[in-house]
Amino acid sequence: MSTTHEVQNQAPPLTGFSTADDAALLEAVRRDGGGWGEDEIRALGARAGSAEVRDWARMAEASPPVLHTHDRYGHRVDEVEFHPAWHQLMAAAVESGQHAAAWARDRPGAHLVRAAKFYAWAQAEPGHGCPVSMTYAAVPALRAQPDLAAAYEPLLAAAVYDSAPRPPLAKRGLIAGMSMTEKQGGSDVRANTTAAVPAVDGSYLITGHKWFTSAPMSDVFLILAQAPEGLTCFLLPRVLPDGTRNAMRLMRLKDKLGNRSNASAEIEYEQAVAWPVGEPGRGVRTIVEMVNMTRLDCVLGSAAGMRAGLRQALHHTAHRRAFGARLIDQPLMRSVLADLAVESEAATVLGLRLAAALDRAEAGDAAESALRRLALAAGKYWVCKRGSAHAAEALECLGGNGYVEESGMPRLYREAPLLSIWEGSGNVAALDVLRALAKEPAALDAFFAEVDAAAGADARLDAAVARVRKLLGELSDPARAQALARRLAEQLTLVLQGSLLVRHSPPAVADAFCASRLGGDWGHAFGTLPPGTDLSPVLERALPEASR
Repeated sequence: MSTTHEVQNQAPPLTGFSTADDAALLEAVRRDGGGWGEDEIRALGARAGSAEVRDWARMAEASPPVLHTHDRYGHRVDEVEFHPAWHQLMAAAVESGQHAAAWARDRPGAHLVRAAKFYAWAQAEPGHGCPVSMTYAAVPALRAQPDLAAAYEPLLAAAVYDSAPRPPLAKRGLIAGMSMTEKQGGSDVRANTTAAVPAVDGSYLITGHKWFTSAPMSDVFLILAQAPEGLTCFLLPRVLPDGTRNAMRLMRLKDKLGNRSNASAEIEYEQAVAWPVGEPGRGVRTIVEMVNMTRLDCVLGSAAGMRAGLRQALHHTAHRRAFGARLIDQPLMRSVLADLAVESEAATVLGLRLAAALDRAEAGDAAESALRRLALAAGKYWVCKRGSAHAAEALECLGGNGYVEESGMPRLYREAPLLSIWEGSGNVAALDVLRALAKEPAALDAFFAEVDAAAGADARLDAAVARVRKLLGELSDPARAQALARRLAEQLTLVLQGSLLVRHSPPAVADAFCASRLGGDWGHAFGTLPPGTDLSPVLERALPEASR
């Protein structure tokens, strides 16, 4: 028996934990009226960290969806086959209410609780979060057409996952997708050429192509097409009321960098049947309601990825020894881990604050609606961009162990850039900040009312808020405004995160954030927190069992 392969100094498997064991998450839920959902969040978090669900995630990633354009007899079928693990993940997400159920839950904090669940569950496997998020986001857009909303919204909100291809209104639960971008336009959807021709029964026939349609096996899609009145939003079912397939042809699935468990397709429409949603010619205005909701999930998804990466890094360094001590006990590694923890908490509190703003906006609070409009655009820009850097640093904490697929870190690393790109990449989000300032002046007042709630609590935060006010004064020239748009989006997000942390997080976390993100002349890489920063409370809060 050979003794040369005795395994030593390796971390044990990370399983059997709860993604809801997260102080920042639970405090935010309680703080903003979602305490009634804590038991549900905790149950879902425990399931997300279970060996069973982690195995589902591994299998869904390792066995990407496969497109079948025809059956064995030559009939066109346009079906995407998923590994059974995908359907198990989807069923769990829908049954726990992460899709559109919050719209039917007439209870304060419904959207906050839903956001907390999405954050906790996305840490298990992020790919299937795409159709879950689009189903959630479809409801406010669909409400622009009350008759369609009355028929479809209860099914979108139903806690039933049914993947069978049947007429939507004959099913017990629905999944929604979105089909917007085209080859020639991308984010510039006004350049779309897909045509919509009115039919005698009030429907339209859609002909054209879509370059990137995620989750093409959804039951219904919100789609943009050029009607006689101009660019219009439509509801397009995958299966028609008579049970026949709608004329949407899946040309190929995208071979993506990440998000590999989820199918994204190029689609050709050949006189596909659809029904108008909202005012003809105002399709962008209608579908932007859906975009804003999915942008919220981009922020939450990035925060979830940060938390998952941080957990892996803490677990590994708590069990790995080098140079005579655990990695987590060595000063430079502690600085890196604490910095990752601060970034994670800042993203978490912002994402959940935006969800709370949605709850209040839905209840009629105009100031919260305005705050959400501006802060969501800025947060989408900055938090999602930070996700990639965070994933890279967390992976590096594991060294070579993090670079192999079995660790799960490459999946986090590949997934992170998607959330910067989905629903508008960096420039689109930054320009949307300028658009929000121009079209909704009340948004700026609401923003400063929020950050000024922490005025006087930290001099570095006060100075950063003053810099933002000065920066806003330089936007009168449109060209200058565009040149400053990214910097403005970054600074707006940082001062909002700083304000939230100063008011709601432990002093050590707030101090580390303000010192490194808002004040001083310290480095920009993770692990360059100012000397003297109290790291122990930050690490203890992030994952108590790892820091002992």
